[in-house]
Amino acid sequence: MKHTTEVMISAEEISQKLDQMAEQINAHYANSERLLMVGLLKGSVVFMADLCAVLKAMLKSILCRFELCSRDVKVLKDVQSRYRARDVLIVEDLIDSGNTLNKVREMLGCKSRLYPVFNYPDEFIVGYGIDYAEQYRNLPYIAKVVPLE
Repeated sequence: MKHTTEVMISAEEISQKLDQMAEQINAHYANSERLLMVGLLKGSVVFMADLCAVLKAMLKSILCRFELCSRDVKVLKDVQSRYRARDVLIVEDLIDSGNTLNKVREMLGCKSRLYPVFNYPDEFIVGYGIDYAEQYRNLPYIAKVVPLE
């Protein structure tokens, strides 16, 4: 598909929102001795790295791979038994149906607490870790893909 991209969320906006979210997370997990940050899929890596840099909690982080098969979530790296019921912060790039996130929270025994970063219209987006055909992950901003006719 021939396309172009248009910036939706600038790098500056991402940075500001990240700082605001870190304040909330730092306050919530202030007494946590071992916060575990779990990244879902490749798209979460950039945000997860930036978030690690601004969190104050004693942090352990891992990147997990999950695969969505129909409506079932297949765990490609077992984290269920080792980390169940700890203080867990799950990082996901996009929440569409919420199926993957809900299944992972259930598997890890996580309580429901969300820190949404951005809400945006239903657009095909790329950048800041999110790809299209393995391209655009390195953009420092979030852009929408605009098909060319």
